[in-house]
Amino acid sequence: MIHPAAYYQGGKFVQIGGAPETARKLTMAYKILKAHSSGGDFRVKFDALASHDITYVGIIQTARASGLERFPVPYVLTNCHNSLCAVGGTINADDHAFGLSAARRYGGEFVPAHMAVIHQYMRERYAASGKMILASDSHTRYGPFGTLAIGEGGPEIVKQLLGRTYDLAPPPVWAVHVTGRRADGVGAQDIALKLIGEVFPKGLVKNCILEFIGDGIKHLDMDTRSGIDVMTTETTCLSSVWQTDEVVREWLALHGREDGYKRLAPDDGAYYDGVIELDLSKIEPMIALPFHPSNVHTVREFKKNARDILADISLAGIVDGGKVRVQQGIIGGCAGGLFGSIQNAAEILKNGAVGNGIFELSVYPSSQPMAMALTRDGTAARLMAAGVTVRTAFCGPCFGAGDVPVNKGLSIRHATRNFPNREGSKPASGQEAFVALMDARSIAATARNGGVLTAADELPDIKEISAPYAYDHTPYEKRVYYGCGKPDASAGLRFGPGIADWPAQIPLPDDIELTVAAVLLDEVTTTDELIPSGETSSYRSNPHHLAEFTLSRREPAYVARAKEIKKQIGGKGGSVIVARKPGDGSAREQAASCQRVLGGLANIAAEYATRRYRSNLINWGILPFICDDFDAIPWDAGDKITVRGIREAVKAGRTEIEALHNGSPFTLKLPDLTETERDTLLAGCLINYYKGGN
Repeated sequence: MIHPAAYYQGGKFVQIGGAPETARKLTMAYKILKAHSSGGDFRVKFDALASHDITYVGIIQTARASGLERFPVPYVLTNCHNSLCAVGGTINADDHAFGLSAARRYGGEFVPAHMAVIHQYMRERYAASGKMILASDSHTRYGPFGTLAIGEGGPEIVKQLLGRTYDLAPPPVWAVHVTGRRADGVGAQDIALKLIGEVFPKGLVKNCILEFIGDGIKHLDMDTRSGIDVMTTETTCLSSVWQTDEVVREWLALHGREDGYKRLAPDDGAYYDGVIELDLSKIEPMIALPFHPSNVHTVREFKKNARDILADISLAGIVDGGKVRVQQGIIGGCAGGLFGSIQNAAEILKNGAVGNGIFELSVYPSSQPMAMALTRDGTAARLMAAGVTVRTAFCGPCFGAGDVPVNKGLSIRHATRNFPNREGSKPASGQEAFVALMDARSIAATARNGGVLTAADELPDIKEISAPYAYDHTPYEKRVYYGCGKPDASAGLRFGPGIADWPAQIPLPDDIELTVAAVLLDEVTTTDELIPSGETSSYRSNPHHLAEFTLSRREPAYVARAKEIKKQIGGKGGSVIVARKPGDGSAREQAASCQRVLGGLANIAAEYATRRYRSNLINWGILPFICDDFDAIPWDAGDKITVRGIREAVKAGRTEIEALHNGSPFTLKLPDLTETERDTLLAGCLINYYKGGN
């Protein structure tokens, strides 16, 4: 249930209080932001940074071109995305070698492949109450520890590496009021999907901060809290933070970091821009499909109406005599590969079996210390005895670099995201597969039932267990390179043949001629559609090679069009993508930089799905135009857009700019640009901005 703006007073929400702009400062979020920033708006410097192996090469290359000398704060480089992606020969291993050499040269922390997924490592090693962490991955969320964490594109990491700030206008803050107690068989993913389904379709918390408060939190262990929290990215919120308690203190103490605990809670009188009631006792096992985390049904409702829900999708064959037959299950990553989820999955499968049919189940613990604990207490053995394959820490199933399902198959996953084709299938080649999101408990129940979709609460013997977790950091001590604060300027960077510099970009011209290279009129265009994940991830260290995949699964003619436009127009302008609402999903900067490599100079949108995509456009010198009359204009590929005096308009901070569409006048907008953003656009990209002495 959604409530309007309210004040938090004595554990309740009331309608009378102080001035909102003042009372908002009493929230946990604003207190943390204030402690990390200066200025009327927030100008933030983070306590730690993190990137994985499909982002850190480009980030370090950008920072190096901009004058990087050393990492000013702890910067963790994990290798959890291109661990298994066997594309392009040696290029994945070459990226890893580059990362290790950069950690030595600039003073960073290097986590080798298969040791940990990025977010579990940051939970175990860096998340702490009152801290702020920035990472180049959209699911950067460590709120249950009292950490305000934000996922952004690579250029925002570059700014921090060069001693600059993350500039943020005061964001709205929404309360998530957690009450009740979850039933046995209901897990973190069920709760998260319920929340996403409530708020995403209405666009309620876009670019907001969520604060989790309420008596229901005390009934949730840290794995469940983290599993809910990491999924808040799918609400399109900016970040999240939770009230802290003894459960947090004990978890940090177990990991040798009790000094990272502080009691956090909103002050009486704190103002919230809205309140989301989350009654845990009313949540049942959930499933998200077709193919977005917000398309949520209870498993019970889905099974009853599966044919109707799947009517427009080539999955009708999986419904057999009233039963939904699934071909694959996966539990892993920063959302599902947590100790509590895996233990409960193993308990459900105890004395059961996956069977020798087409259905298969794989489990990826999210870190080596966690895998070691699951091995020592017998959980891993119980899973293996049931026919489950237990694997190493790896993010591939979340973005299509591993475990691609069978053609026309349905995979149920306790993972973060299930956008179309994200799982690695290629419809253009006649290959189609699909992913539904579910909790580990219901995935295990389905496995126990031989792949027939089954909610955990359908089992007569379902019982939640909570076994103790024994953390042992020995795997990290034996393999991780701990170099933070110890740069060695004499250490050289190790390059492989797949690593290339960013191509030079020109400053923003005085006038621009734009040609439309793609028109995307869907309600939302995801970053997966703008630049696919999966096997393309291996090429993210080579801007020219990666750019060949731009929009390949959504508008295959785009690359050739963009190249031709660049050839014809030259330095007088470039191509433009017209999209109703682009940028939902990943923080990946390449969704913007690939356009720029191909000569892209602007996007025209009715709105942008996320702040981070808009930031990525700006940081790569791409004008993020808004058009209020978007639906009134008959857009088509090849349309000509003329904008006279654009450089002067940006320099002057004008928010409304007159332009021509095929010779007819219309208005474009550039709202809410900061001075730094204007200067970046004028320079042509962030690298040029820094080379200019800024």
